[in-house]
Amino acid sequence: MRIIAAAGLLASLVVSGMLASQPARADLLPVPPFKGNDTGGIIAYSMATQVDARQVAVDHCARYGKVVKFLAVQAYEGGYISFACRWVPYGAADRPIRTLY
Repeated sequence: MRIIAAAGLLASLVVSGMLASQPARADLLPVPPFKGNDTGGIIAYSMATQVDARQVAVDHCARYGKVVKFLAVQAYEGGYISFACRWVPYGAADRPIRTLY
């Protein structure tokens, strides 16, 4: 029984050693230029130079019945514009306007 346990331990060490020796290669994962959910999102700065980033964020948040609040801008290639989707402030008469094209 001890021989089987030792062999199992040795096999798991060999496999974990092989996995640890390989690089993570996170650069192969595609990063979308726009990503978001009901709480907010990010827009790639390279996309923001080509389209109206404010309108993209407003349309995204309006899908959830919320308004947009911009949080930060990293104004360089590879940077992002981040925004939050917030509920309509108290005292507002109507829901956000949804743009239909």
